[in-house]
Amino acid sequence: MTAPAARAAEPVARVDVRDVACPMTWVRTRVALDRLAPGDALEVLLVAGEPLENVPRTAEEEGHRVAARAPWPAAGAGAWRVVLVKGAPAPRNALLP
Repeated sequence: MTAPAARAAEPVARVDVRDVACPMTWVRTRVALDRLAPGDALEVLLVAGEPLENVPRTAEEEGHRVAARAPWPAAGAGAWRVVLVKGAPAPRNALLP
């Protein structure tokens, strides 16, 4: 069995959100994360600016971990690569639907 830290080095999926604007960058990232098991890593290709600020921040707010964030010139000018590791599902609050 592979440890979560080891799996984080090799993303099991990729989502490219360079062609969409916020908040769709997070929506597509969230859909991709929902398809993964806790501990799996997702590679997200996005552009600098609002997407690069919002996607990692929102991921962390929802309990995921940012394992890497670096410019990704192979994907085009201004492209960045962010690797998110899916966290465990948050416990449901009995007061929220």
